[in-house]
Amino acid sequence: MNEPCPSLAPSPPPVSRRRALADGTAATLAAARLLAPALFTGCSLGLPPRARTVTVGMLHSQTGPLGISATGLRDIELHAFEEINASGGILGHRIETRAPDPRSRTDLFVRKARQLLDEGVACIFGCWTSASRKAVLPLIEEARKLLLYSVQYEGNESSKYVVYGGMVPNQQILPGLDWLLSPAGGEKKKIFLVGSDYVFPRTANYIAKKYLQGKSLTVVGEAYLPLGDRDFTATVQRILDSGADCVLNTVNGTSNLGLFTALAAAKVDPVKLPVFSTSIAEDELRSLVPEQVRGHYALSCYFQSLDTPANRRWIAGFRDEFGFDRVTDDPMEPDWCLVHLWKQAVEKAGSFETEAVRQAFRDGLSYAGPGGTVRLDPKTQHTTKFFRIGRIRGDRQFDIVHASEAPLDPDPYPQIAFPGWSVDWTTEGITRGPEVTIDGDV
Repeated sequence: MNEPCPSLAPSPPPVSRRRALADGTAATLAAARLLAPALFTGCSLGLPPRARTVTVGMLHSQTGPLGISATGLRDIELHAFEEINASGGILGHRIETRAPDPRSRTDLFVRKARQLLDEGVACIFGCWTSASRKAVLPLIEEARKLLLYSVQYEGNESSKYVVYGGMVPNQQILPGLDWLLSPAGGEKKKIFLVGSDYVFPRTANYIAKKYLQGKSLTVVGEAYLPLGDRDFTATVQRILDSGADCVLNTVNGTSNLGLFTALAAAKVDPVKLPVFSTSIAEDELRSLVPEQVRGHYALSCYFQSLDTPANRRWIAGFRDEFGFDRVTDDPMEPDWCLVHLWKQAVEKAGSFETEAVRQAFRDGLSYAGPGGTVRLDPKTQHTTKFFRIGRIRGDRQFDIVHASEAPLDPDPYPQIAFPGWSVDWTTEGITRGPEVTIDGDV
């Protein structure tokens, strides 16, 4: 056995996290603080001296319209890898990270993804919008590396080189519509669809319209504004003129500041006209005025207010590292789960090689995350998700008003919208149905 030995070298000076993050090379700061004495004395503290390293990429916007949301994903991944390194790494390797800033620009997502792949990263955790994901997907598939994507999205996509950790419509939007139709949700009759103008909102709303055909909840209007646009005055007037009694909001990023400012200026009462958002969580609420959003709702798989010991421990660990003013949210919780599911797969495969890791998916992996246990479905490479509805409080947190009894299985190709389409990566892969056009009348 190794005998304990004292550190003969003084502790290193404090490391500036902001400096490391700005350089895009923040690689396991907590582990480095622990390991530095060992490098000089030969003590074994988690990882052996001169441990081998493996690099992973983190492709998240830290500036621009999506910085309000995506910076938390970078930080939770840093936290996860720091913990992993401090407890011995993965297969005897320390995980180093590279985190360039694509600045909310699709062209920079492509450029930075190519840079990471050229540097030989084992995989990439990243992207926020479906536009950025679809832009980097050809590079990912050509390089045969994994992209681990943690944000809720529209479905209607499958790649053997993507692990989808966020909610798809049958896990988020469709159960949300069911709740609005129920007595608990107020048995709503007229819904207005408002979103940012890109693939996720348009596809998600297409699925919602198909789902509502023949039901008592009618779509009375639809509007899309460019990502980053904050002038929602005319859109809110359209909502009011439509006679809607609820709104499904697929607006993303800083545009939500404009939407809720316009709703408040029009004196919209959330009791009479509640907004149900798919892309607002605790991190976004830090930038929103509480009086403007209180009483409205979010459709999610996780809320920080979830009162369980596992969640409380996770929140405390993150705040110890990043500050007690920080919050956790969806998709940070799915992102944390994805890191650990990838770690499980690598350890099961005994290799960081992509095909070996994908083979490890086939038997099914699960992880007890802060929001509950999730399972990676080997057929779709999507995860199971709890469904929860939260009502926004004045303290920028949520009261959970509804939760599914169990996690919901993923269905990236709901047959109401994409008949004949399916995917099974354990057998034949993608089965193609008729081509679907999401624009125009349903």
